[in-house]
Amino acid sequence: MTKVDLKKDIAAYTAPRGRFEIVEVPPLRYLMIDGHGAPAGPEYADAITTIYSVAYPLKFLSKKELDRDYVVPPLEAQWWADDMDSFTVNRDKSQWSWTCLNLVPDWVPAELVDRAIATAAEKGAPSIDAVRLEELREGTCVQTLHLGSFDDEGPVLARMHDEFIPAQGLRMTGRHHEIYFSDFRRTEPAKLRTVLRQPVEHT
Repeated sequence: MTKVDLKKDIAAYTAPRGRFEIVEVPPLRYLMIDGHGAPAGPEYADAITTIYSVAYPLKFLSKKELDRDYVVPPLEAQWWADDMDSFTVNRDKSQWSWTCLNLVPDWVPAELVDRAIATAAEKGAPSIDAVRLEELREGTCVQTLHLGSFDDEGPVLARMHDEFIPAQGLRMTGRHHEIYFSDFRRTEPAKLRTVLRQPVEHT
């Protein structure tokens, strides 16, 4: 059985380091959990635990019942705040709201997702009632690959928001989106690899 790696098969999961590019992101389905507060807080940690407590049973159900195996995709998150300067200037993480995301293959039916959620609930996953399956339509986006600490993202995002996007005749529309190719619990900050993505539209 061939094991599919979605982050290699979907072009929008590749981003250049050191420069910005404009990409078209297709509609994609995700496991989602909403929350608020700093990423180092307990609510965000519980959301990550719960997302993976569903994602792994879902992978095994797909392999067993659909005869289609895949690599569990990386953690992702959307971030936003009433004052977007909290991302680019003062980095006041207490103001941040977020949605944790994990990509679901397009061949997996919603019924299988419901069963994976039920399995996670039986095992006592926190925040399990908050998990949902939803399609995300981001369309045109600007993105780049950031290598380094999350706390070093501010200047990169400032250049993206204040320089590159306006210079291309674009404006920001959706929520800031990050894709985490590294496990931040096991990777030193200088080696973290993160796609920074911003949905946009023409002015």
